Amino acid sequence: MTEKIGVVGAGIVGLAVARELAATRGAEVTVLEKEGRVGAHQTGHNSGVVHAGIYYPPGSLKARLCREGVALLKEYCARHALPYEEVGKLVVAATRAERPRLAALAERARANGVPGITELDALGLREVEPHAVGVAAIHSPRTAIADFPAVARRLALDVAELGGSVRLRHPVRGIRETSRGVEVVAGTGRFAFDRLVVCAGLGTDAVAAMAGRPGSVRIVPFRGEYYALRGAARDLVRGLIYPVPDPRYPFLGVHLTRHVGGEVLVGPNAVLAGAYEGYTWRNFRNFPQILAWPGTLRMARRHWRTGVKEVYGSLVKSAFAEAARRYVPELTADDLRRAAGGVRAQAVARDGSLVDDFAVDVHGNVVLVRNAPSPAATSSLAIAQHIAGIVPAPSR
Repeated sequence: MTEKIGVVGAGIVGLAVARELAATRGAEVTVLEKEGRVGAHQTGHNSGVVHAGIYYPPGSLKARLCREGVALLKEYCARHALPYEEVGKLVVAATRAERPRLAALAERARANGVPGITELDALGLREVEPHAVGVAAIHSPRTAIADFPAVARRLALDVAELGGSVRLRHPVRGIRETSRGVEVVAGTGRFAFDRLVVCAGLGTDAVAAMAGRPGSVRIVPFRGEYYALRGAARDLVRGLIYPVPDPRYPFLGVHLTRHVGGEVLVGPNAVLAGAYEGYTWRNFRNFPQILAWPGTLRMARRHWRTGVKEVYGSLVKSAFAEAARRYVPELTADDLRRAAGGVRAQAVARDGSLVDDFAVDVHGNVVLVRNAPSPAATSSLAIAQHIAGIVPAPSR
C-alpha cells in the first residue's frame, strides 16, 4: 500500500520536503496550505540572497545544510532555467573596532568551506564595490541571488508531477493522532495520513498546539522592513553589501542587496511584530498571545536598548538611510522609497534566548519543524533531505 504523507505549509521548505518524500520514498504526498498561493509568507518576503555559509558556527546543522543547500539549489535552478546569479557579497568593517570580528568571520567561513573567501583592505573593497567605504572587508564572490518564489512554484509543479497534490486555501483546523496514523481536518475536508510533517513557519505554534505538542519554544514574529533605491541610486551597488553582524543576534543588520530583477533593497531591520502576519504597525492581532510566552518578555528585558533603536529606525526614514550611508555614503534619504517587508518566524526559548539553529522534533507520526530561520530558503533542498531522513519509516 502506498504511504500517505501530509505536509502542512507550502512555503519553500514545505514544498521541498514534499518533493523529497515523493521522490525518494514514493509516498503519496498532500501539501495543505491556508493561502491561495504558494510561498505567500517568508518565502515571498525575503532578501532573495543565497547565503554561502559565512556566518554559522562550524559543525552546526545550519552550517552543514547551508553548504549542501547552496550546491543543490544552484543545480536545481540551472536545470529548470530559474534565475541564479553569483553577484558576490562584501561584509564590511566600518571601524577598526570591528576588524577582530571580521577576521573571526573569515576564519569561520573558511572552516565552513565557503569558496573564494578573501580579506580586503579599504582600497581592495572599493575594487569590488566602488561606492562602498570601510576599513576592511571580506569578499565572498560565490554568494548569489535567486528568485525564491519562482523556486517554490517549480517545487509545487514537481510535487504534482510526482503524483502528489498541493491543496491551496486549506487551513488546518484540527489534528488527531490515531492508531493508524494522523487525521487532519483542513479546509472543508478530512484527510488520513500515515505521517504528518509540519512546516508551518509563522503558524508553527498554532499547528503544534492542534497536534498536542506545544513544545518548549514559541515563535516570536519579527517584522523586517525594507526600502528600495530609486533610479540612478541603484547603480551605487553592484552586488551585496553587509555589515559585520552582532554575534548576540541571529539578525544580520541593515544591508544592501541587489535582486534578480535589478532592484536594490536596503534592510531589513528587526522589529517585534504585533501579529504572526504583522506586516504593518497596525496589526496587533496576536500581541496578547505573543506576550503571554514568558520568553518574549525575558528577551525584551535583555535586549530593550537594541529594540528601541530598531523601532526608531522603523519610524524615522533618515535613521534608516543613515544605517545604509555608513557603507555607501553617497546615498541620501531621498534615494530611498518604501518597499514591501516581511515577517520572520523566530523561535524563542522560555528563558528568552533566541534559538539560532534549525530545530526539528519528532513525536510519533508527527514531525514538527520548530525553527527554520535564514538561511532556510538557501538550505531548503538540503533541509528536505535531512527531514526525509528522520520522518518515521512505514512499519513492516
